[in-house]
Amino acid sequence: MSSSFVRDSDATEHAPAAGEAPRMRADARRNRDQILVAARDIFADRGPGAPLEEVAQRAGVGIGTLYRRFPDRPSLLRAVALDVLARVAYEARLALAEEPNAFQALARYMHRALDLRIGVVMPALVNQIPLEDAELLRAREEASTPVQDLIDGAQGDGTLRPDVAFGDISLLITRLARPLPGPFSRALDDRLAHRHLDLLIDGLRAGHDRSAAPLPEPAMTLADLQAMAVATEPTAQEHLLGQPIDHEQHAQDACGEAPA
Repeated sequence: MSSSFVRDSDATEHAPAAGEAPRMRADARRNRDQILVAARDIFADRGPGAPLEEVAQRAGVGIGTLYRRFPDRPSLLRAVALDVLARVAYEARLALAEEPNAFQALARYMHRALDLRIGVVMPALVNQIPLEDAELLRAREEASTPVQDLIDGAQGDGTLRPDVAFGDISLLITRLARPLPGPFSRALDDRLAHRHLDLLIDGLRAGHDRSAAPLPEPAMTLADLQAMAVATEPTAQEHLLGQPIDHEQHAQDACGEAPA
């Protein structure tokens, strides 16, 4: 599998931002997009409690501009989640439309999802945003449906292993998105993640010239993952996230922040 699908994530993200005002000025839209990309990366690297001043600095805007767009931390966290979901949905639809077959489209989508860091930022935000939010639920559905279409299409034409489930694709991206321990630079870590993804994609391929041992259970479907996501008990969410929840930080964030 070629790594030609790897693209600069910030330079090529042209998906329409979720919740964006339809007549937003070009400069305001650019500032908003820069804030969301910067917030996504900082929350992925440092967690949802990272200082918002760092988000503004990385986005190249003043802290006042950030607060004019997002008056408190919860509103920014929610906007980041909506934006990431909108971008991966866009990439899945684009891959399906542009690639010659469903397997190549799925491979392209997986590389772009890795670039967009959904596998890191969404687990970090899951305890910080309301799971019953109607717009978020709709965004999750719009992001998952085209991916399931890619899986169904590739299995239908015999290019994807028949025992691969939605959860395999989603959780592979999550595992690869987490940074390696040790002295790996961000750039090197990203390159290795795409290399390792190519290795895994080759293992997803159905081949008539080789025999593949059946995968062990469980094969987690989209419905299985959705059922896990609605768990609201702290211990259940800690198990889902793979890390303890900072309850004090969660309480502070729920109250929002005011600019200094």
